[in-house]
Amino acid sequence: MSVMEEDSVTLNTGVTEIMDYALILWRFAAENTLIAEINVLAYSITVYDDVLDGRFRDRLMVDHQTGSLTITSITTQHTGLYKLLTNIVRKNFTLTVY
Repeated sequence: MSVMEEDSVTLNTGVTEIMDYALILWRFAAENTLIAEINVLAYSITVYDDVLDGRFRDRLMVDHQTGSLTITSITTQHTGLYKLLTNIVRKNFTLTVY
């Protein structure tokens, strides 16, 4: 998936409702850094936008209904592998920013 700098991109989970999933994790890059977590059972959504020297600060949004991740005002520092991990679904997204 390719996107231009300063644009936004949404990484879709492919689910219409997250109630069936107890835990949804979004991880970034080879470091496998946790950048977002949805714990359905605890009714919590946490965005870790201060990791990796703050490169995601104020740029991450998680859709409360689907769990999809949106990255806004994207830069080349956001190029890389994004991993979606749930109890049932595992997806990888390779993002190239130019």
